[in-house]
Amino acid sequence: MTPTSTPTPPPPAEREWLVTNGLGGYAMGTVSGAPSRGYHGLLIAALSPPVERTLLVSQLQESVDGDPGACGPLQIVSFALEGTVPRWRFAWGETLLEKRIWMAQGANTTHVSYRLVRGGPLELRLTAFVQHRSHHGGERPVLDLAPLARGVEVRPLAAAPFVLVSDRGDWCLEEPPLWQEGLPLAAEAERGLASTAEHLRAATLTLSLGPLDPVVTVVASTQRDVGSDGQRAQAERRDHEDGLLRSWAAAQPALAPEAPAWIRQLVLAADAFVVERLPSGASLIAGYPWFNDWGRDTMISVAGLTLVTGRCGWAERILRTYAAHSSHGLIPNSFPDRADQALDQRSYNTVDATLWFFQALAEHRAASGSDALVRELFPQLEEILDHHVAGTWFGIRMDPADGLLSAGEGETQLTWMDAKPRDRAITPRHGKAVEVNALWVNALRAMAGFSRLTGADPGRWQALADRAAAGFQRFWNPRLGCCFDVIDGPSGRPDERLRPNQLLALSLPETLLNQEQAASVLALCGKRLLTRHGLRTLDPADPEYCGHYGGDAQRRDGAYHQGTVWAWWLGPFARAHFRLHGDGPLALSYLEPMADHLGAAGLGSLSEIFDGDAPHAPRGCIAQAWSVAQVLAAWTAISGGSPRVPGH
Repeated sequence: MTPTSTPTPPPPAEREWLVTNGLGGYAMGTVSGAPSRGYHGLLIAALSPPVERTLLVSQLQESVDGDPGACGPLQIVSFALEGTVPRWRFAWGETLLEKRIWMAQGANTTHVSYRLVRGGPLELRLTAFVQHRSHHGGERPVLDLAPLARGVEVRPLAAAPFVLVSDRGDWCLEEPPLWQEGLPLAAEAERGLASTAEHLRAATLTLSLGPLDPVVTVVASTQRDVGSDGQRAQAERRDHEDGLLRSWAAAQPALAPEAPAWIRQLVLAADAFVVERLPSGASLIAGYPWFNDWGRDTMISVAGLTLVTGRCGWAERILRTYAAHSSHGLIPNSFPDRADQALDQRSYNTVDATLWFFQALAEHRAASGSDALVRELFPQLEEILDHHVAGTWFGIRMDPADGLLSAGEGETQLTWMDAKPRDRAITPRHGKAVEVNALWVNALRAMAGFSRLTGADPGRWQALADRAAAGFQRFWNPRLGCCFDVIDGPSGRPDERLRPNQLLALSLPETLLNQEQAASVLALCGKRLLTRHGLRTLDPADPEYCGHYGGDAQRRDGAYHQGTVWAWWLGPFARAHFRLHGDGPLALSYLEPMADHLGAAGLGSLSEIFDGDAPHAPRGCIAQAWSVAQVLAAWTAISGGSPRVPGH
């Protein structure tokens, strides 16, 4: 293990906050207030939930008029999270002003409240900057501005309008509205992306705040008739988060009362990823700010984000949504960015997402105590496995010689190691991948169990599982004391590179290695791959190892699965350790450094990845679904005293 001392928090300009709305929409920025990404803004609306995410309101820039009439910025004196709601305190002389930001659940609406805590009176000026482009970027839009009784309406050309309103104060439209150009974006420059932004300076709100005045709230929304009662909206947000904690406590009655504060924070963080998918489905956002909902990420995450937290109804809706879109025995790997785009074969480029689906369905059945969903989907499950046995898209098929699952063709990336810059897969892993076949055996075992529940004959699935489990021993590399990563690939030689993928053979319901083999794998992964915040994707001794994730897209993709640390692998590692050694406190100690990380990057959530080299700086998404899900699920399983996956 790496040292357990608490790292020094990064400066405010590098720490980011995030609030979400259950639709895929979000607001996001830095603690300092200075935008550093093109994804930063007060209202990024999901116009076709959970996609078509569009930056509408970029910023409310605060300044204060002093007694002599001099205008200047506020100074941040403190920052904290209240649940998921960011709260700042600003000083102007001896005056102290408090600010909060949150979103309405189920609406593309952001609230920003201000309250005078001490001193005053003062005159607060809020300058609104607006946009209308994809959160990924785009051309400058044509925007028209119109006054409202208590705010301003922004009317994009050929698109629905949005509003900025307040419960009091005087709004003044800019005459003429001016585009501010060349605004620096430090985080984007580091990633080799467009490093400047532009926003339209639209209007200014002037407020007189006295020591006895109530909270004033500014609302940005796609709803023209949105209310501006900030106290009511804030109470609704608190009620929503209190409800999340109550659902979790009801699902984990033995664990919740003594759970540490950081686990309670992860329960709240889990909610950010759970979203509606129109017209009537549900899904999980893979990561903020740039990912949509992905099939693999969703299936790896659904148990930790919904079942562990007592939200079985959401899990059921999510599983139904993906089942409804299955084709040729596969669930989608990704949905299009636009609601008017159809799924095609390229949307299904995954060999493992459908196998994770079986795992998620089994866990849902165990957590809910109901067989109804299994019975409903059973004919479709049979069809899915029949496709895998006979062969389906992308060369996915069972090898009759050993019962293992093979996959891969051309430059199509099918496993979770899916980086592909300029049409070249960095880690194609064609052939029989170790984690895919651990999932394959477990999917067949789950199907045998589903057959018993429905009264069908489990014999065929049981026999296929037995055959594949026996064939799995072909992955064992006695020379190195671990598993090959891929066998029967195009070269004909097994891939000996040490990666964390083999841990699924130890952490899933069916262990596929004997105790001696498992101990060897765990020790080797712990020594060569384990870091404070996850596992490296490649042994540092490998000549292709990349210890830093940075630079342009080509360089980042080259490092993504070639040494970069992934947080989600802490879950399988800790579970495997507990299963093998039975030492709960020791297994939990591998998860506990994440408590410190909650205050280091994406505040209140867990990052996607980290540099492979010390000091293992956080990279990638500031809030990643499977990072939160796997850590939360592993903590629950280990704290509950069960070395097996919950429900098995």
